[in-house]
Amino acid sequence: MNLNFYKKYIFIFFLSLICIIFYIYYSFIYIKVCVCTIGKEENKYAREFVEHYKKYGIDKIFIYDNNDINGENFYGILDDYIKKGFVEIINVRGKLKMQYPSHNHCYEKNKDFFDWFIFYDMDEFIHLNNFTNIKDYLRNKSFGKCNVIYLNQVVRTDNDQIYYYNKSLFERFPISTLNYDKGIGISKIILRGHLSKIKITNPHILVNEYQCNSIGKLNNKLKPDDFFNNNFYYDHFLYKSSEEYLNKLLKGDAIFGKKKGFSLRWIIFYFSVNKKTKEKLDFFQNKTGIDLSFYIKSLNK
Repeated sequence: MNLNFYKKYIFIFFLSLICIIFYIYYSFIYIKVCVCTIGKEENKYAREFVEHYKKYGIDKIFIYDNNDINGENFYGILDDYIKKGFVEIINVRGKLKMQYPSHNHCYEKNKDFFDWFIFYDMDEFIHLNNFTNIKDYLRNKSFGKCNVIYLNQVVRTDNDQIYYYNKSLFERFPISTLNYDKGIGISKIILRGHLSKIKITNPHILVNEYQCNSIGKLNNKLKPDDFFNNNFYYDHFLYKSSEEYLNKLLKGDAIFGKKKGFSLRWIIFYFSVNKKTKEKLDFFQNKTGIDLSFYIKSLNK
């Protein structure tokens, strides 16, 4: 046999070996992760949201633009990320009750292209201690049988700020309420791709026989203590400043399709976590027209 015969088979052997290595890598090691979110009047925060998840190694972010027809636009502030294909904008402008339909549309359209889906709002930022890349976290063997991973929230307080100013959320609101609420309903899901017959009716809870907590413990019956971990959670900038909180009450809810509006109920909700001060109470009273004199007087007691 001549040398060319051996070269041919050596070439075929190494080519086959390379193909096997690539198959193993892309089937068992390489994973793709995306974020699906919906945004309305989020221009002040959208870029920080995108950059946060880019630093965590996310492959793509799908933003469902739910602004009013003549409202804000994500084009302009995210053009560079859109041109690179890292961000894709889906137009659901002016439509009501779009949060869950957007989540389901995102999953059904892309479930065969991504291994994990993160369904977080634009005021929710994932936090993984000791991991700078979410793929390293998700490659953990403990997640091998998991279809749904729950991370609990840590609420960031208003840091006694009344007005918005142009700095990052993490700079403006460094104080959190760690261990504030261990309730399961406060958690949010990371969902495995490639699943069939999945319908997202609530991104906080998606009951599945292969659901697990943030360290990969399978648990068919959700228990609060199993679903809170100081190392793996998401920061929720739920309130921001007093001014931003009131603006949020007026912008409309993506789930129920209506504005919360000003009411004593939502002011009580705000101060259930944030400290009462005369300055803040005066601000709320002046802006909403709701009589808060009882609470203002109580500060002097």
